[in-house]
Amino acid sequence: MKLGVFSVLLGQKPLEEVLAYFKELGVEMIEIGTGGYPGTSHADPDILLNDANKLAQFKALIEKYGIEISALSCHGNGVHPNKEVAAKFHADYEKTILLAEALGIHQINTFSGCPGDHPGAKYPNWVTCGWPEDYMKILDYQWNDVLIPYWKEAVAFAKAHGVNKIAHEMHPGFAVYNTQSLLRLREAVGPEIGANFDPSHLFWQGIDPVASIKALGDSIFHFHAKDTKIDPYNTAVNGVLYTSHYDRFIDRSWTFRTVGYGHDRGVWADIMSALRMVGYDYAISIEHEDGLMSIKEGLEKAITFLQDVIIEEEMTEMWWA
Repeated sequence: MKLGVFSVLLGQKPLEEVLAYFKELGVEMIEIGTGGYPGTSHADPDILLNDANKLAQFKALIEKYGIEISALSCHGNGVHPNKEVAAKFHADYEKTILLAEALGIHQINTFSGCPGDHPGAKYPNWVTCGWPEDYMKILDYQWNDVLIPYWKEAVAFAKAHGVNKIAHEMHPGFAVYNTQSLLRLREAVGPEIGANFDPSHLFWQGIDPVASIKALGDSIFHFHAKDTKIDPYNTAVNGVLYTSHYDRFIDRSWTFRTVGYGHDRGVWADIMSALRMVGYDYAISIEHEDGLMSIKEGLEKAITFLQDVIIEEEMTEMWWA
């Protein structure tokens, strides 16, 4: 496994400054936003796909610092019921695929998206329970009429341009948010669909990341290192489906934290071990969203913590074998 960072957290800084900083900290891989929610501060497809010199300069800069690109990320909602919103996210997706092709990268990270509840809807409708029966009808429409057809076409486009791994981040609010929904989309669309596995979104749903990793197996394409702290008192009062703003730390049932500040070393060591068990040997990409720490402090503490728990070398043969 290799230590990586999602560079969007330093989007206000030039890419070369970011690469130099990462190199100094021992980072081996970088995940770069190319559209959608992550933005395009370090890699704008509209520029790189239309200017051969700029593309060559971008490649040379990455090579200069010896840091590998783990994935291009265009998290968005290409099935948004607002057609203009959906079209923008979908365009970002396709441009990300084309840029990946130009860079020789075979995978991207994104969200599944979430449709509305009928063709005339204005906003996404994330279903959280199976009753009343209205919700099951919504799910049937979302999956069979919108989500599966969309991703079949989106994957076909990706494959035509050499991208064969579309890593979906399982995130509440989107159709793919847990183990079962990821596997459902993969089964319906094909093995090109996999997970950008982020334990932070599973912790606050009450999902055990180790159990999820074992169930997902080789469908894990990428990994986000981010933690979540569960507040037992607030959770006891309101549960985890609590919609207060993310900066209301003292009121929330859960809060995103840098790794080690939600769960201890033992939990993260178990996660790394489970990844190894299922054959994952790729990026451990830090996504820093800890609102209680500065970017610098949170990132550097995460790097130090992960350098101690990442399993870097594959076992060859034991002395007793």
